Amino acid sequence: MSRYRGPRFKKIQRLGSLPGLTSKQPRVERDPRNPSRPKKKSQYRIRLEEKQKLRFHYGLTERQLLKYVRIAGKAKGPTGQVLLQLLEMRLDNTLFRLGMASTIPQARQLVNHRHILVNGRIVDIPSYRCKPLDIISGREKEKSRALIQNYLDSTAKRPKPLPQHLLLFHSDDPRDLVKGSVKQIIDREGVGLKAIKELLVVEYYSRQI
Repeated sequence: MSRYRGPRFKKIQRLGSLPGLTSKQPRVERDPRNPSRPKKKSQYRIRLEEKQKLRFHYGLTERQLLKYVRIAGKAKGPTGQVLLQLLEMRLDNTLFRLGMASTIPQARQLVNHRHILVNGRIVDIPSYRCKPLDIISGREKEKSRALIQNYLDSTAKRPKPLPQHLLLFHSDDPRDLVKGSVKQIIDREGVGLKAIKELLVVEYYSRQI
């Protein structure tokens, strides 16, 4: 199954807020027989929707997400927590959390078009797993600087706290590159998708891992 490229509002209306996909906010879905009460959902639908939240927020294909679940299942620690750490430490998501892109699709485009450096080297793989002490910046090319600055200006209009595992360095000199740094592996409290119930995602895939 390919990566979703359809209407974004349609997805957040069904799944709830997905800041990695869009900054828009959904309306609350109500039961038409009782407008004051949200619709009831089956247990399968609840697990499916939790899985879809992860997939659409982080911009993954079904195959990619299943691969991450399998890797998390073989790692030490709770599978759900390790899964979220793997997704959060992706380069495209790290750029988004730093504010160097307004959404994860925008961050992925920056990486694919070779605008991003990690430790001084071009990295054009959005799934690159960031590690502690990694330094992330744009290239010195004027186009790269302009794109990242536009995204920083855009996210500044919708300020959000920087995760504790990241640092962002600003300079008053416009000739200096904007740089971000990874301090440590993210913990559960720092995950950007606050409403996710990762255990239900693991349960959804339990027969495939």
